[in-house]
Amino acid sequence: MSLQADRAAPTLEREHSLHLLRQMLRIRRFEEKCAELYGATKIRGFLHLYIGEEAVAVGAIQALQPDDAIVATYREHGHALVRGISAESIMAELYGKQEGCSRGRGGSMHIFDARTRFYGGNAIVGGGLPIAVGLALGDKMQGRDRVTACFFGEGAVAEGEFHESMNLAALWKLPVLFCCENNLYAMGTALKRSESEVDLCLKATSYEIPAWPVDGMDIIECERAACRAALAVRSGEGPCFLEFRTYRFRAHSMYDPQLYRTKEEIEEWKQRDPISLFDARMRESGMLTDDDLKQLEEEVAAEINRAVEFSEAGTWEPIEDIGRFVYSERKPS
Repeated sequence: MSLQADRAAPTLEREHSLHLLRQMLRIRRFEEKCAELYGATKIRGFLHLYIGEEAVAVGAIQALQPDDAIVATYREHGHALVRGISAESIMAELYGKQEGCSRGRGGSMHIFDARTRFYGGNAIVGGGLPIAVGLALGDKMQGRDRVTACFFGEGAVAEGEFHESMNLAALWKLPVLFCCENNLYAMGTALKRSESEVDLCLKATSYEIPAWPVDGMDIIECERAACRAALAVRSGEGPCFLEFRTYRFRAHSMYDPQLYRTKEEIEEWKQRDPISLFDARMRESGMLTDDDLKQLEEEVAAEINRAVEFSEAGTWEPIEDIGRFVYSERKPS
């Protein structure tokens, strides 16, 4: 790792800290509203919430530039919000309305937005890894100064795509920032029950890729690690791997009875809630007051209310368009 990369560490100051807190609150309140709407059958199908993991998406994406690409998993609402896709567009997609970012055809697991270079939302475990490698290869061949950030869970490490992607990224020195969100349970299987080696950084280093673990519940540590890694990748040093050690407070999906972990374990992790920890840290340094937090909460609530109203007023795709986009439409010559 280049020593130059250490100079990318962000400076903790009030405006930036408020921005980080606001982004985490946006994700948390958006996801809480999604759970409420799911219970009211406004949102249907699969729904995977990001509650508890907000620091990873917010911190990591601070290191990216507008022209960089993001490839995410099916737990991607938070990444999409931070990237700049509007809450209205995301919520409408969850509703299945054609005003959604994927015209209502993708739903929760397939958020996509070409304008912000957000390439999924991928429902297949590990499916985004080869896409990220392909995007990075294209950028390198075209001489573009870009980074592709690829988010995936620790369950993807058991997939063949992970090893193939890591190998090719290292072999070709591709500009990929691999962001593993290790929340300890691949759906309902504990990491220690599925992997003989639970230090995921060792797997990355076996491909000669620089890798280090990050406290995924600490927003500042997430941002610092991502800035350091992204600078190294952008400098032509090849891929980097970050293992964000985090935890989801909610079930794997809305259908999950959570029989694989105890309530005591969940409550223990909630004591390290990234929002509460950062709130306390800001108050200790004099950067946050009750009025500041109240204003942030009101702004976030208003944004989410607008997203719900937009989605409620949205329209269903006409039945006659059901075959549209299934096959390419060739214009007559």
